[in-house]
Amino acid sequence: MSSAIQGNILTSAGWVRGEITFSDRIAAIRGSSTDPSKNEEAYILPGFIDLHVHGGGGKDVMEGGDAVRTIAAIHAKHGTTSMLATTMTAPPEDIDLALQGIGKAAAQRGKGEARVLGVHLEGPFINSGKLGAQPPFARTAKLADVERLEAIAPIKLITVAPEIGGHLELVRELSDAGMRVQIGHTLGSYEDGVAALAHGAHGFTHLFNAMTGLHHREPGMVGAALAHAQYAEFIPDLLHVHPGAIRTALRCIPQLYCVTDSTAATGMPDGEYMLGRHTVMKCMGGVRLPDGTLAGSTLTMDQALRNLVGLGLDLADASARVSTYAADYLGLQERGRLAPGAYADFVVLDRDLNLKAVYIEGELL
Repeated sequence: MSSAIQGNILTSAGWVRGEITFSDRIAAIRGSSTDPSKNEEAYILPGFIDLHVHGGGGKDVMEGGDAVRTIAAIHAKHGTTSMLATTMTAPPEDIDLALQGIGKAAAQRGKGEARVLGVHLEGPFINSGKLGAQPPFARTAKLADVERLEAIAPIKLITVAPEIGGHLELVRELSDAGMRVQIGHTLGSYEDGVAALAHGAHGFTHLFNAMTGLHHREPGMVGAALAHAQYAEFIPDLLHVHPGAIRTALRCIPQLYCVTDSTAATGMPDGEYMLGRHTVMKCMGGVRLPDGTLAGSTLTMDQALRNLVGLGLDLADASARVSTYAADYLGLQERGRLAPGAYADFVVLDRDLNLKAVYIEGELL
């Protein structure tokens, strides 16, 4: 059964004032080229894509079971139409439990849920000296370790510290196997970052956070990203990264895209929540460990979009950074864009960029 909505539609070719007809996929977009500032109709944008989600609604990915479904439903209400459920550094049995839950959610999307595309394996193959808010269970990886996990749930993205012995070769093996490998939770140098990119790494995990910083004589991992990256994720909650650093990265990295790094505290009142094996506190708009270390966020993608526009990005550019670039990074040509044949994943926003409606594969939430 076909449906239709009207408004200022952000297509791959620019703004169109007209109508989208769709079922689970977009059938057609009809209308004429427009400048949306010249009318008062709603904005229709590609649905948001979040490649770094730990939790929401009081639930944490590491709980396993149906926790991921609760998380996917909470984020769908904020315009996220597809996502990667993201693990923490943890003992093997904890990661197995999490992946079992993710695998079930990825195999069958429930009503009102964002599409779970698979796993972002953020830990445990990171540097124990740059854990950030990760629990202390970092370890060295071998290809067989990742292959065993991949048999439980589809791993689409994996964070690796390339300076760890054997990891540079692993980056090549994983990239050759079709996984997106990104650099993060690392004490690696600029040279380590350049080498990892040469071996097939494609991105950087929460740019600026939990990696060696930029100094003019020691450019660090941040320097490698700014000098060489095509893609990197960052957390635009305006707590994790200063607006000036965001503007720097926007000038340097062509397809810089947003993630939330959201936790169980997302959508919940202030108080204590779990992040893997850590107890974290939501207060003053953020989430922290007892020592004050930032521990993920409570950001949602609709707020990320508004934050980017508040920093001066035009709406089309901001939209690409909460949707299209993440889809491109994973090679998803049928998501993150409004075009005939693409999935009918889109959000409808009022003129103040507040959500009015969310459609996921044609379903109105």
